[in-house]
Amino acid sequence: MSQYVSAVDDAGFEREVAGSDVPMVLDFWAEWCPPCRALAPTFEELAKQYAGRVRFLKLNVDENQQVPQRFGIKGIPTLVFFDGGREVERVVGGASRETLARIVDKYAKVAA
Repeated sequence: MSQYVSAVDDAGFEREVAGSDVPMVLDFWAEWCPPCRALAPTFEELAKQYAGRVRFLKLNVDENQQVPQRFGIKGIPTLVFFDGGREVERVVGGASRETLARIVDKYAKVAA
């Protein structure tokens, strides 16, 4: 991934996402998915912009089936926004940087 975006898997989901008090954005994606690849640079830019206030994670649906099934992921990319370890919003398919930033702004912690 990168210094701003981390990978998560089925085994680490509870520890990384459900148990966190930091807002998170989880990208359900796959290597073969052109819309997922198109969204990746925007996701990376937002992760850099909100570093320290919101965590950005990616979960490969081909390598992990439990978490996508648990959240009823039917299409990718799907971005799920978590606050307090709970899902608060979801975006399915492509979305503009501005649209995603507006959602992230609602949950981003104020920089210390």
